[in-house]
This record gives sequence, structure tokens and C-alpha cells, in this order.
Amino acid sequence: MPLPFIIASWFMPVWASCATAKFGMVANRPAINRCFMCNFLFLIDFLNRACLINPMCDMIVIMSQSFFDHLQQLRHTRRTLAAGTMLFDRDDPVTSVYRVESGEVHLLRRQADGAEFILQRAQAGGLLAEASITSMAYHCGAVAVRPSVLTVFSRTDVKALIANNQQAAAAFATHLAREVREARMRAEILSLNRVSERLDAWLIWNDNTLINKGKWHQIAKEIGVSPEALYRELARRR
Repeated sequence: MPLPFIIASWFMPVWASCATAKFGMVANRPAINRCFMCNFLFLIDFLNRACLINPMCDMIVIMSQSFFDHLQQLRHTRRTLAAGTMLFDRDDPVTSVYRVESGEVHLLRRQADGAEFILQRAQAGGLLAEASITSMAYHCGAVAVRPSVLTVFSRTDVKALIANNQQAAAAFATHLAREVREARMRAEILSLNRVSERLDAWLIWNDNTLINKGKWHQIAKEIGVSPEALYRELARRR
């Protein structure tokens, strides 16, 4: 199995750890963090052994192109989504790979009570649910929260590119490693108990910049609290 597919297969439980922290399936936070860190250190060691992030390896040429540059060599189409449009739902078959060119698409996991938890906010230049390249069906749903334009690639073509092109494979591995760092931060935020702690962590992650008031409900979804709880905490800080 090509290295990036191994990394992507490892990456799927990272999303699961976010959901676990949110849904309260496991309460032992130190155990979760230790397990996550062990997997993360294994990934770094694996990449080093594969000469993907080893400074002694000549990666100047390989890393001169981003994974997006490689994707542009494949046949693709454009798709326009109105705000509120569902792109795919949980358990839908994975047939395409999406890059957001403009707008914003959220990857969502819905709870039994109807509440939504954001796993990813894909904005201009971002890949949506890229770890699903290795899956037969989606584990979450995706919806456009703003009018969006997507570039659509065939999943089969993308898998063949990664399997047969060493430079594209290295670029994909680097992209996934970056996503792992962000997912780990999200998991850490959701493991915190108090709204104030989650908000503090979110602010640190976002350079202490609070988005405009009309989008505060999006922050509430990201940190896994109700909008009302977030509004109360923000009002307390005034």
C-alpha cells in the first residue's frame, strides 16, 4: 500500500477522536492524548524513515510542487453550490475528490438530537474530506455554508496519481501531516470541560482573532458548545 494511503488510513481515527471527545464516549482524556501522541510520533518516525521529511534527503525537487499542483494535471470539472446545499451525506459512496475554489464547505457529523459538530471548514484552496480517498463511503456529511465553487476530480484518478507518481505521493503525505496537526488541536479543544477553556484554546489557535458577531454560532459548532453558552461566555468577558 502506498505511503500516503497508510497515512490517510491512520488519519481517519483522528476525526473519530474529535467525535469521541465531543460525544463523551470516552472520558479518560489523558489516555486519549497518550494514544494520540503515540500514533503521531509513529507517523513522524515513519515519514523520516521514508525520507519524506528527513533533511538529509534531497526533497527540493519533490516538494517544489504542492499536491494541488499535481491534481491540476488530472481531468476535472467545476461544480457550483448555493448556500445550504448538501454536497454529500454520511454513508454516501466516495466517487469524487473536491477542492474548494471559493466559498466555504463544512464537513459535519450530526448527533441523535440533531445538533451538528463541524469536523472541517474547507475554504478557498482547501481539499474537502481528503482522508476519505481511502474509504468506500463517507463518514460525515458536507454542506456549503456560503455560495461555493468546487473543482471535482475522480477518486479513481486521484488514487492512481498517488500510487504511480512519487512526487505527488510525497506532496499528499505532507498535506496530510499538516491536517493531522490541525485535527490534534481540534481534539484537544474538545477534550476541555469548560466553555471558557474551549474558547481560550480556539482563540489561541486563531491568533486571538474573534470573527464578526454574525458568525459566532460557527465558533460554537467548532468548539462543541451551544450558541447560548458561547454568547454568555463572550458577554461575561466584556
